[in-house]
Amino acid sequence: MAKKPKKQQSAGTPATVALTAAGVDFTVHAYDHDPSHPSYGEEAAEAMGVSPDRVFKTLVADVDGALTVAVVPVAGSLDLKALASAVGGKRAAMADPTLAERTTGYVRGGISPLGQRKKLPTVLDTSASTHPTICVSAGRRGLEVELSPTDLAGLTGAVLSEIARA
Repeated sequence: MAKKPKKQQSAGTPATVALTAAGVDFTVHAYDHDPSHPSYGEEAAEAMGVSPDRVFKTLVADVDGALTVAVVPVAGSLDLKALASAVGGKRAAMADPTLAERTTGYVRGGISPLGQRKKLPTVLDTSASTHPTICVSAGRRGLEVELSPTDLAGLTGAVLSEIARA
């Protein structure tokens, strides 16, 4: 009796699998993560030799009781009031890290806006559109993915809004 061929397992993260399935152009950048570095995003920018205004961090916030993803440059910080306004909410606060990890399927410092376990409303800072490509987490610490902000917004259903402050 002939054996059934095994299904090919993807070697990527859920984020890179989602990008591949969508057929968009992207580049993966891997680097050695230093657990003692004070900022995941700044570490990524330094390791890749990319300006911190082109590397975006993925933050999960609670907007009026609903988890919401904010994607902002690592060179700045998230304006919670602007995030709430962008999604029609009144109040926003950073989400509990454990809840963010459980909901997205990623660990803190490796949360990607792509391939999340549960699709959450997403807001991408408008500064992303000033670059031909940006980098976001590919789903684990030490792994970034570079893609066009238009593709990122399309795949995540993101709203573009000014949610970052310097």
